[in-house]
Amino acid sequence: MESFEFGRVAYLLLLLTFVGGWVLVEYRGRMGSALRTAMAWGLIFLAVAAGYGLWTEMGPTLSPGQQVMEGGEIDIPRAPDGHYYITLEIGGTPVRFMADTGASEVVLSARDARTLGFDPDDLDYLGTAYTANGPVQTARVELRDVRLGDTADPRLPAYVNSGELDTSLLGMSYLGQFDIRISGDQMILQR
Repeated sequence: MESFEFGRVAYLLLLLTFVGGWVLVEYRGRMGSALRTAMAWGLIFLAVAAGYGLWTEMGPTLSPGQQVMEGGEIDIPRAPDGHYYITLEIGGTPVRFMADTGASEVVLSARDARTLGFDPDDLDYLGTAYTANGPVQTARVELRDVRLGDTADPRLPAYVNSGELDTSLLGMSYLGQFDIRISGDQMILQR
């Protein structure tokens, strides 16, 4: 055990000793009441942790999604995290992208690449992209039958990122085909 870990363990044991001593003095002769209080606080802590976990997992799916309006206009609401998320249908499979006007290309996460039938381990990573986290290797793929609302493209070049990427990015190689407006909390696309 390293000295830093030893110090942390010693601190936690000391803290536990003081809290335990206080509980014994405060609840002397009333240990049943002490256990009920401890259990109530434990359940409150678990409820808060579970609520937070559910919100972070389900929150993005509970917010309103994109809508196709009359005239082919697509309205995308701003998500609680401040970004705009667009779902494209690629070969009949829905894939969620973050609209990234600062990205030049469409970039797939490894998870989304697998969903679309590309094995990230078998791709040739011949390109390099320079991201905020530094350079990453990229492999070019071609997406077929790409649909957003009423618009359809038979092919769309994209790249699979070799780095850690939680959400696929929809860059300007695709977004640049649309007129883009931001109005309030809406991104509006029209082709």
